[in-house]
Amino acid sequence: MRRRSMAGLAALALVFTATYFCHVPTAAAYGGPRWGANYFPNVELTDQNGNKFHFYDDLIKGKLVAIDLIYTHCTDYCPLETARLVQVQKMLGDRVGKDIFFYSISIDPKRDTPEVLKAYAEKYHVGPGWLFLTGKPEDIDLISKKLGLYSDPDPANRDGHTPAVLFGNDATGQWMQNSATDNPRFLSLMVGQLLDNYKRPDEATKKNYAEAAPMNLDRGRYTFGTHCAACHTVGNGDKIGPDLLGVTNAREHAWLVKFIERPDEMVQDGDPIATALFKKYKEVRMPNLRLAPDDVEALLKFLADQTNAAEVPPAQSSAAPEQKPAEKSAKTDTAVTKSGRE
Repeated sequence: MRRRSMAGLAALALVFTATYFCHVPTAAAYGGPRWGANYFPNVELTDQNGNKFHFYDDLIKGKLVAIDLIYTHCTDYCPLETARLVQVQKMLGDRVGKDIFFYSISIDPKRDTPEVLKAYAEKYHVGPGWLFLTGKPEDIDLISKKLGLYSDPDPANRDGHTPAVLFGNDATGQWMQNSATDNPRFLSLMVGQLLDNYKRPDEATKKNYAEAAPMNLDRGRYTFGTHCAACHTVGNGDKIGPDLLGVTNAREHAWLVKFIERPDEMVQDGDPIATALFKKYKEVRMPNLRLAPDDVEALLKFLADQTNAAEVPPAQSSAAPEQKPAEKSAKTDTAVTKSGRE
C-alpha cells in the first residue's frame, strides 16, 4: 500500500534477507509466563460455519497461529489483506490446518454474520485450516487490544484499521507482527521460521546470507507481485480477478491509469467497464492501492512487456462509443476476461 522508490525496494531486499535468517525472539523476551491462559481472553467466538469456540482454549492453546482483523464491507485494506494471506496459505500448503491455523476476526460483528463471513471466504478461495470468526463487539475489542491489533478510530482512515497480521506460537511464547499486505513469500518465510526454529533450531542456525536467493527489483514486476498477484495472474488464467495478459491492448492507457488509481470512484460513478468487471468477479472490491504515478506507469509497462512477449493481438475496448448494445456484448465478454483490477 505504501509508495516506494527504487531505493526503498533495495532496502526491502536487505530487510527481507535479514529477517529470513534471524531467529525469532524467545518467550523470555516477551515476559515469559504472561503469555498464555492468563493473558489471552477466553471469550466465545463463532466461525463461518456456525461452530462455537473459546478463543484461548480452542483456538490458541498449544497452537501456531496467524491472526488478522477484517470486515467484509472494508473497501481498501481488507480485500488485499485477505487475498495476500490466501497466497501465503497456498505457499504453506497442507501445513495450514495441521501445523499452523489461520484466523480472521471481524471487527464489524453486527453485519458480519457467519453466513456473510462464509460467502466472503468463498469469494477469496480460502482453503481449509482458516476460520473467519465473529462474536460480541466488546469481546472482539478485548481480543484486538490484547493482540496489539487494535486501531483507534481515525477520521482520515476510511477503513478504520491497520492491515496487520500476528504470527504466534503459544507453546513457546514466540510472537511477531507484520503488515498483512506484504510480499506473500516474505510472510510465508516468517511463518516458516516460526515453525522451523521451534522444531529444528540446530538446522536453522546453519543458514547464512550466501544461501539467500537474489531479489528481482524490476519496479513493475515488484509492484505487480506486491499489489496485484494476490488477485490476478499474467497469462495463467483468472483468480479472484481476471487474467491481466493483454489488458494493455484491450484498454486505453488513460482508462487503466484512472482505474488503478481510483477504482472505487469508477464503480461508484457507474463506469460501464468497471461496473461490468465488478459484477463479473462476484463483486469483490478492487482496493485503492494508493500507488504513486510512477509505480502505476511501471506496472503498466510490465503488463505491456508481458503481453508483447506473449504476442497477444490487440483487442477492441468494450467502452468504444460507436458500438451498439447488441454488437457490444460478445466483444465485452472477451475484453472483460482479459482485463480488470490490478
